[in-house]
Amino acid sequence: MAGITRFISDLHLSAERPASTELFLDFLGREARQGEALYVLGDLFEYWIGDEAAAQEEFRPIVAGLRAAVDAGLPVFVMHGNRDFFMGRGFEHASGCRLLPDPTRIDLYGTQTLLTHGDALCTADTEYLAFRAVVRNPEWQRQMLARSAPERDALFRNYRDLSKLSTAKKRPEIMDVTQEAVESLMRSHGVHDLIHGHTHRPMEHRFVLDGRPARRIVLGDWYEQGSVLRCSAKEWRLETRPLTAARVQSSKFKVQS
Repeated sequence: MAGITRFISDLHLSAERPASTELFLDFLGREARQGEALYVLGDLFEYWIGDEAAAQEEFRPIVAGLRAAVDAGLPVFVMHGNRDFFMGRGFEHASGCRLLPDPTRIDLYGTQTLLTHGDALCTADTEYLAFRAVVRNPEWQRQMLARSAPERDALFRNYRDLSKLSTAKKRPEIMDVTQEAVESLMRSHGVHDLIHGHTHRPMEHRFVLDGRPARRIVLGDWYEQGSVLRCSAKEWRLETRPLTAARVQSSKFKVQS
């Protein structure tokens, strides 16, 4: 379908969530191909040890599904999340996707729109931001990639488990974005429209930025259902896809253009 661009994030695909993987592959094979482009705004995978992961059994069908969609004519753009920031040129080559810097500004049917994963906006979570600064450091990444793939796999699984324990102890509001960070980022990029993921709290937020209407759209995760932002020149609509079927269910969130 011409004139439709879709945005998703926080799929956290792995062997532990086969229903999510099945839904995503069905989405890639049918619905997504009927649009102009697909943007994945971070955490496509539960973890990514480096581009050797493209050959791992649990991720190989996903990479193949992405390649098939791209070869069929669908441009797919992928942004790093806080779980899969080691995706690189090897991932691009295997999947056919194009990696985007975070943040990225695009022209979305005449609306200048900023895209980001969203984790850097959670400025109240100082513990996480300190960890993020370490793992995004090029020297730390170089040293990590010098380790063997099995060693990295074990380390990343351990990091994931530690992250879950840390998250369980934090107040929900600590792990959300702050309005000050949102406005600062939007202002610095000259936009009044922002799309992000990370917080797993799908919603439209309207506010005033420098005297003009502004909006922030938060994408949902793919744990219990699929979450898709469907954009055209006429409207932006957050929709859900049930894990048990490929049919579309419009959610209660309708984003007015």
